[in-house]
Amino acid sequence: MPRHLLYLIVFIEGFCSLGAEVIALRRLVPHVGSSIVVTAPTIGFFLLALALGYASGAKVSERFTAVVARNFLISALLAGIGLARLTVDGLFAHLQPVGVAYVMFIGGVLCPLAWLLGQTVPVLTNLMKHMRAGEASGYALYWSTLGSFLGSVSLSLGVMQWLGVSAAVVICALLLVLGSLRLAARGWRSWGALGLTGAAALAINLFPPSEVKDTAYADYAVAPVALAGHVDPRAFFVNNSLASLIDDSEPPRYARYVQHLRHVLLNELAFKNREILVLGAGGFTLSHREPANRYTFVDIDPQIREIAETRFLKAPIRGEFVVDDARRYVRTTARRYDGVVVDVFSSHTSIPGHLVTREFWLDARRALAPDGVLLANLILDGRLETPYARNLLATLDSVFGRCAVEVLHKAKPLSNVIVSCYAGSQPRPQTPYTDEKNGADVDLARSR
Repeated sequence: MPRHLLYLIVFIEGFCSLGAEVIALRRLVPHVGSSIVVTAPTIGFFLLALALGYASGAKVSERFTAVVARNFLISALLAGIGLARLTVDGLFAHLQPVGVAYVMFIGGVLCPLAWLLGQTVPVLTNLMKHMRAGEASGYALYWSTLGSFLGSVSLSLGVMQWLGVSAAVVICALLLVLGSLRLAARGWRSWGALGLTGAAALAINLFPPSEVKDTAYADYAVAPVALAGHVDPRAFFVNNSLASLIDDSEPPRYARYVQHLRHVLLNELAFKNREILVLGAGGFTLSHREPANRYTFVDIDPQIREIAETRFLKAPIRGEFVVDDARRYVRTTARRYDGVVVDVFSSHTSIPGHLVTREFWLDARRALAPDGVLLANLILDGRLETPYARNLLATLDSVFGRCAVEVLHKAKPLSNVIVSCYAGSQPRPQTPYTDEKNGADVDLARSR
């Protein structure tokens, strides 16, 4: 085999193996979120399958190019069909609980793909007989790792940003088809199998065009919904979860938590000509037809504005839009806001882990004016009994002191919980009242 062809094959292997891992992590976000307890096992299983592939490849003693060509063909099928949004959404829609679908996806798609591609370098180094063993393996690993670097960077920062996740899936599948084509026997069966594989990858990922818009960060969809008392309501879905609502009433009606937030800001706090920061754009409904205040929306996805304006609001947003990570923005901004609204989710119940810590809430407090108020929309159990609910609320109290907590759907297992915290408050020690030592009357007098 010509040296340049061998290096091309191992480059494609590296590009597509890391590309498949990046795509898999992104495909999992709408269903299981992006927390460390999801990403770490996914990466771990991928690396385990890759290691087992190295060991299997070391045992191959004949038909080297045919073995790699076959592996590339099967991997192209696994990538093109198994990583398609239609396939992944179908798995999580029909296999419950969610953990079963996750195991099926990892065990049936990602790990077999990593195992097959992991065989490439040890198999093909058998053809580098004109080189020392260390030289052969070193150059092969160099080109494979270079492919991994370029695959992870170019797909996540380039293709997914501009063309979407489905385009990244197609690129990986077609590269594997190309690699198999360069290695396979020149027979009509091989060419036919490769052609069908490429066509299947294109068809399931790109045709017909989906109503769901997938970006590097989320899946977006706008669809009509049936709601009593609403006029032609439509919902804005982010990662398969309802993020916002609007209808054609006059004035328009919104999701209950958005109407509650608007009531707090405009009526209870009587905000007028104030600066309000909104972390997490959602459907931009908080400022819709609201001229009394100035809004700044911060969201990590640059494409969410265009999707919301053209498909959901059907009008330009009111306010300024900043593309940035919420935590980075509140940590670095020099502006101070009268109100900060925290409404950040990667899926229906999953807030990114770095946006629930004490350090994040300290940064959010830093962005408040001295008399400012922070309003956080959280999805918690209606009774606030789970460890997550108790600890998240305790984290907020540790930064702001006692915060007001309003559960909007008390009868439901999961509810919007609106937490109101004030920049002027401070955490203070608490002393429970007892029959033996009851300071309630004194405290009440001091509080008036």
